[in-house]
Amino acid sequence: MNRLITPAPVRKSVLVRAPAARAFEVFTAGMGRWWPKSHHIGAAEPEAHVIEPRAGGRWFERGADGVECDIGKVLTWSPPTLLVLAWQLNAQFKYDPALVTEVEVRFLPQSDATTRVELEHRHLERLGESAETLRGAIDAPNGWTALLELFARAASQ
Repeated sequence: MNRLITPAPVRKSVLVRAPAARAFEVFTAGMGRWWPKSHHIGAAEPEAHVIEPRAGGRWFERGADGVECDIGKVLTWSPPTLLVLAWQLNAQFKYDPALVTEVEVRFLPQSDATTRVELEHRHLERLGESAETLRGAIDAPNGWTALLELFARAASQ
């Protein structure tokens, strides 16, 4: 019997010691400064992480070997408050152009010098039977939690 797989979205947040515009810039244009080298999908160590600054833009990594590996694309580009990315990686972290889960990142100013960044990775049910596997990986301590901590440190400098 098939059962409906509906894992809850993964939701994380972090307080960043930076204005929203800087936090948005570091998250997007500065992703290569904080995304760990260990988190890559290409064969070679990543040299760059790129989010093209427009709706429809690519989200990809470029390896030291020059090979570009797609991660997804930009669904919503609304600096400095909202970014929605299509995450097109399956539970084995392989690119699947037919798959789209979403990573929504909101940059909520708390003061002139601090921003609350809220991330929601949703539509995981689109992975079918492997939905819980991916959810477990991205909700693990070295998943979005660790990534947001690295981002917060980079944005606060």
